[in-house]
Amino acid sequence: MASGDAQQAPQKDAARPHKSPKPKINPSTANIRKRQPRRLPKRKNDIYVTRKSNFASQMEQCEKLFDGGEKEVCIHSLGAAINRALNIALQLESRSLGTLQVAISTSTVDLVDDIEPLCDEGDFDTRERSNSAVHIRVFRTESKKEEVPNK
Repeated sequence: MASGDAQQAPQKDAARPHKSPKPKINPSTANIRKRQPRRLPKRKNDIYVTRKSNFASQMEQCEKLFDGGEKEVCIHSLGAAINRALNIALQLESRSLGTLQVAISTSTVDLVDDIEPLCDEGDFDTRERSNSAVHIRVFRTESKKEEVPNK
C-alpha cells in the first residue's frame, strides 16, 4: 500500500500545480500601485464602465449612439463595476420595447500591480492578479415587416 501511495502522489501534483502563497505586503514598508488594465483599441461604439462612472450619462451616451444609427454598442467592465454594466444593458433593453437584444460574455483579465518600497533599501517588484470582466453586446434586432395580403 505504501508503494502505491508514493506512485499516486506525483500524479496529483502534476494535475494540480501548487501555487505559492502571496507574500503579505506591509503598508508601512511598501506602496501598491495598481496599473491600468489593458484595453482594446476603442471604437466609436465601445463604452467602458467603472465604479466612478455616472450611470445616467452612460445610459444617455448609449442611447445617443443608437439614435445616431449605430447597430450595436459594446459595454465593457471589470470587477466591482460589472453590476453597473449589467444594469445599463438591461435598462437599454427594457426601454427599447423589444428592438434591442443583449449578448453577454465573461472573461478573466490579468492585472499587474507595482510594489514600490517606501524606504531606499527595498526592491521594486510587481504582482499579478486576476479579475473578472464582462463584455456586453447590445444590438438592434431586425424588425419583421408584416405582410399585407394581396386582394
